[in-house]
Formats: sequence, structure tokens, C-alpha cells
Amino acid sequence: MTRVVLVTGDATAVPAVAAATGLHAAGQGLRTLLLAADDPHRQLDEPLGLRLTGKAERAAERLWAVRLDEQEAFRHAVAALDGRLRTGFDLLGVDPLDGDELTALPGTGQLALLRALRLPEGSYDLLVVAAPPPAALTAALALPEQLDRYLARLVPEQKQAARALRPLLAAVAGVPMPADWIYSAKSWAAAELAATRAVIESPDTSVRLAVEAGACAPAALRRAAAGLALFGHRLDSVAAHRALPAAAAHSADPWLAEQAAAERARLAAVDLGVPLLVADRSAATPAEVAAQLYPGLPGAGPEPAARWPWRAEDRRAEEGVLVWRLAAPGAERADLELVRRGDELVVALGPYRRILPLPGALRRCTVAGAALRDGELTLRFAPDPGLWPSGG
Repeated sequence: MTRVVLVTGDATAVPAVAAATGLHAAGQGLRTLLLAADDPHRQLDEPLGLRLTGKAERAAERLWAVRLDEQEAFRHAVAALDGRLRTGFDLLGVDPLDGDELTALPGTGQLALLRALRLPEGSYDLLVVAAPPPAALTAALALPEQLDRYLARLVPEQKQAARALRPLLAAVAGVPMPADWIYSAKSWAAAELAATRAVIESPDTSVRLAVEAGACAPAALRRAAAGLALFGHRLDSVAAHRALPAAAAHSADPWLAEQAAAERARLAAVDLGVPLLVADRSAATPAEVAAQLYPGLPGAGPEPAARWPWRAEDRRAEEGVLVWRLAAPGAERADLELVRRGDELVVALGPYRRILPLPGALRRCTVAGAALRDGELTLRFAPDPGLWPSGG
């Protein structure tokens, strides 16, 4: 599968880091596509020497660049749905919209980004994405999982299994069953979501945080990393752009030396367990930024970190509880919210919220406590005597 690097972070740093990453990878022999998914001010055009459009153009040897076209993506999505929606249009007695009438709706950008991640097999070795800010990117990447859950609720498996019995059920119980086109639409949507999730959850997909060194905010980066971890996304590095040169720390100018020391302290405070890559202000071109960010590194730079570990432990013998450990690097206690809903656990970290199905054994337990320590969320579950098997 194509390696995917999603570059997110400060709006001014993302284009520079993405362009440098693409150029470096192409120089390492990888057929690379650079996607401007969130570049409203066309900051990628000038360094690449191109006016990016919705069609991939050659930017350098083995490097192509393209701009995400939300309007075209929306038209493509509607065209794909047309045959499935036509029955609904007929039932409502309305005419389908013509292509010229279609204009992108709010949220189209998220769907267009997800579709763009699914490259034809063998077309490129690497996809580098100048992605939206961390919160928006995390929300976009969470969409397939959320939509999967909604589909399962709207057309659950038992209703699909009952499809063959629809005439009998309708005759005996007088219960109307959904039409066949609903089932086929659900199957098509489930297949599309599965293909997108395969890319998002692939071990070859990672996120790279790009920051302006002079404006680095460690707390904000830790929250972004916590949100990514909550959804299981792999962080591969933090790239600091336009740092003060190393010589500034020893400058005879006390103000400059103080600024350099403060900047280095902020960068050191990031500490997310991944490499910190630094390019200083002397790097003016993508090639110079790449040389400073990735000296001697092969391919697209640092490899994706391992998936954040989530594990369950049976500690009934020692403590009378089962423990579920969820990695939450960078999370702060004040941002954490937990809600048990039947067989699901709602976990919120600041603006990030995910609904997790509980493992089978934990569904027969009550929540006995929770603790957040050293980047790990520990949940304690006590077996419910009314639900736990006798002698279990």
C-alpha cells in the first residue's frame, strides 16, 4: 500500500514542511504525490513554481503535485450516488439535480480529502498531504468510523439477515420492511467506508506535526497528540520550521541569545516520544528545508510510530477488578470526560470525542474507577454479579 504522510499543524509551517518532505522523498527515488488539501492562500504554488490545479502536474523528478478540488469531488460523489438515489427521487416526485446545479456543501472538504487518500494501487510510492489543522484533520479521519456506526444502527445486521424473509414478515406481522435499494445502498456505503478506513488505519499512514519554532505551543501540541492517539493515529515526528540558528544562542546580543534559549526550551518541552526535526531560518527553499529536516534519513523521513497500545488486564485474583488501559499521551486530566452508555464507552479529550465499544468481558462489569497518569488512561471494572457467569 502507498505510504501516506499527513502534515498538519501551523498554517504557515505545513506548506513548507509538506513541500520539503515531498522533494526529499522524490530525491530518495520514491514516486511521490504532493496533495494540497488545505492551502487556501496557495502557499505551495510559489515554492513549487506551479499553479496547482485538480490535475496532478510534474513539479520535479519523481514528484507530482495536485490541489484538492472540492467542487469536482462533490460532483463525483453525487454521480456515484445517482443510481442509488434515483429511486428516492422517484418516490418524492422530484427531478435529480443536473451537474451544473451542484455546488459543494459544508463538509465536502472532509469527504474530498478522504476520497483523495485512496490512490490507485501502484500509482505512487508516497502521498504527502498538506492537511487541515489537527482538530479538523482528526475530525475528518474519524468520519468513516462514525458513519460505519450510524449505518449499523440504521440498518443493523439482523435486518439484513431478515431480507429474505421480508415478504413473509410483511404478510404475517404486517410490518413494512425496507426496500431492496436501501440494502444495496448500505452495502455500497459500507464497502466505500471500509476501503477508506483501510488507508487511515494502515501501518503505512502517519501524521507529522509541523510548527513554527518561534510560536511553538507545547500544550497545544500535546493536546493534538492526545486527540490523534484517541483515534489510534500514528505520529511519526514533530517538524519545527524557521527556528533561530544554533549560533543565536551564543550571540553577543543578549536579547537574541535570550530568545534563542526560550525557543529551544519550548521545543524541548514538546517531548511526544517521536523525533523532533528542526529547520532554521537560513533554509529558504524546499530543498534547503529538506536538507535540514531530513539529513541522512531515507524515504519520507521518520517511520510511523507503533499504534498506541490499548490493552485489557484481568486482575480479579489480585484486586477483584479488570483493567482497561488506553494510551493518551499529552492528555490532561482537566480535558478528560468519560461516560458509560450500555456496551459503549464515550471518551472525550478536550474537543476530541470517540465512542468505543467495550470488550466482551467488560460489558458485564460496572466502572469502578479511572486514573490518568504518565500518558495512560487506566479504567477499572468490577464484575457485575448479576451478569458475570457463576464461577467465572
